[in-house]
Amino acid sequence: MKADKKWLDDPEVFRVGVIPAHSDHTFFESIDDLKLGRQALKESLDGEWDFCYSVNGKEAPISFYQTGFDRTSFDKILVPGHIELAGYDKIQYINVLYPWEGHIYRRPDKTLETLADNQGGITPGSFSEADYNPVGSYVKTFCVNPDWKGKRISVFFEGVEEALYVWCNGQFLGYAEDSFTPSEFDLTPYLQEGENLLAVQVHKRSSAAFLEDQDFFRFFGIFRSVSLVARPDVHMEDFFAKTILNQDNKTGTFSLKGKLTAKDAASLEGVSVKVTLGNGIQKNLVEESIDLKGDAVKVQIPDHDNAVYEKEIEIAPINVGEVVAWDNLKPYLYDLLIQIFDKEGQLIEAVPYRMGFRRIEIVNKSMRLNGKKLIITGVNRHEWNAERGRSVTMEDMRYDMNVFLENNINAVRTCHYPDQIPWYGMCDENGIYMVAETNLETHGSWMKYGGIDPSWNIPGSFPAWREAVVDRARNNFETFKNHTSILLWSLGNESFAGDNIAAMNAFFKAADDTRLTHYEGVSWNRAYEDQISDVESKMYDRPWDIERYLDNDPKKPFMLCEYMHNMGNGMGGLGSYMALLDKYEGYHGGFIWDYIDQALMVTDEVTGQKVLRYGGDFDERPADYEFSGDGIMFADRTPKPAMQEVKYYYGKYRIK
Repeated sequence: MKADKKWLDDPEVFRVGVIPAHSDHTFFESIDDLKLGRQALKESLDGEWDFCYSVNGKEAPISFYQTGFDRTSFDKILVPGHIELAGYDKIQYINVLYPWEGHIYRRPDKTLETLADNQGGITPGSFSEADYNPVGSYVKTFCVNPDWKGKRISVFFEGVEEALYVWCNGQFLGYAEDSFTPSEFDLTPYLQEGENLLAVQVHKRSSAAFLEDQDFFRFFGIFRSVSLVARPDVHMEDFFAKTILNQDNKTGTFSLKGKLTAKDAASLEGVSVKVTLGNGIQKNLVEESIDLKGDAVKVQIPDHDNAVYEKEIEIAPINVGEVVAWDNLKPYLYDLLIQIFDKEGQLIEAVPYRMGFRRIEIVNKSMRLNGKKLIITGVNRHEWNAERGRSVTMEDMRYDMNVFLENNINAVRTCHYPDQIPWYGMCDENGIYMVAETNLETHGSWMKYGGIDPSWNIPGSFPAWREAVVDRARNNFETFKNHTSILLWSLGNESFAGDNIAAMNAFFKAADDTRLTHYEGVSWNRAYEDQISDVESKMYDRPWDIERYLDNDPKKPFMLCEYMHNMGNGMGGLGSYMALLDKYEGYHGGFIWDYIDQALMVTDEVTGQKVLRYGGDFDERPADYEFSGDGIMFADRTPKPAMQEVKYYYGKYRIK
């Protein structure tokens, strides 16, 4: 298989050779490693990489991924990080419009016949031949840990924006889009003794650009961590554990489905699995042993000759007796441990996870958590660091969590894409309710300067775009499905509505019966309101608009996915919204827009002082200027005065 630049233009090609998305669990080869938190099967590739910037694919270095290629002219770049913040390309902030509007005519390929006209010397939708479509060519050398000899080894990219091609020792591994969920590739057949060469080419724009029109700075590059991952001979590749609080609000039900993988069928012979769930104080709630029966199934990695052997395991729902319920006030978690043993009874792998018992449902058009009305005192949170852009650190995440707890913020919407993996665990541990958003926004394809024109709305109902957006929903679900804190799956943001959004909703409903779904965009296209979203989710409705909805036989519970747009004095009416929580069982509060300003810390050319600069301050066009500054925190994580009002009103409505 060879890399093909035409994939950049084809919405039906969005992953090639990628290991299917799976749960985000850690794993260990021994209990000692587990106790010490020593991940001996994972090694970071973060740090300095060789790098070459090109303004487009035509000028990018040819064969740079070959082991004999002369890279003495390459620069150095730090991974993770944005290419623009390393001094290349241009910095641009824009909200609704696509970033190329006003520069070049470009419309989605495989959408409408009228878009097939050649205008401006470029075929509409073409990114592979564009004069401006920056490319970053990265190279990293590494040696395989000798303790990993004979193991299956993959490379795990936590986030790359926007489209990437990957090679190992000159052999093509695959291609991936979906910037904000992991992309993983099997290295095993291509590794060699001694030094190995990993090459990555990242393109700023592809057909995925039509699906990633979020309100943010338009960056590209390897902006999240990269790791080498080794798997034991038999590995828990994926699992979905359900911990449900029963209707009596006292007892719980546990079930689990999982998938074991091995490099050959013989490795699975005689293997057994032990699953326990407890708190280390009392007798375990769950103690189940599973013996593998039947033949393993040989499965090819998509678009590759590489194969693994798979075996499914299952624990049917069992009542585990009395449990402590999980919520914002008491985020009680139990310790799940999955252990895999070989036929001699020796431990092959140990997989830990922290999980809580809770139940989210709709009763009489009201969302209930563990039988009580769900009250949301939330914020929308872009990942942001004034020095590093969206390449946030663990320190940033811990700081943000402390701000949440200190200011009575009990919920977060991951606007408008999945966040870094550790954030979900922090929300589990601290009782932060999550609306887990899928990486989808196509604002500029249907909203034109405040007017509505969905004639070429993406994904709409166009068949060519369906699998791409359902795949993004699948990536979101498969990665984060075991997190107790996720109460609602969000289908994305501001993408209008059509058959393809309905298909995303159908996927979530088929995959997960433990959570609700959310999508605000259906309010713009009511023809789909019975097919999309369990809640009436709106943006910036005034208090009397909300009352009008709730007073007139509402179909669904009401939630503000965005409100209190905090520019200038934007927080002035918070009390009016909060008062509705006392009046209506079907009103649940909402998520302030937003948590933190998007601004970059730079050194002023005149004064030499450090200053924050917003959209438009980098001479970019088009731009939406200071519209990027609407948080309750400044970009340097200094609270704004509005935070006092948030703490006061949100504190009044904490669950007692």
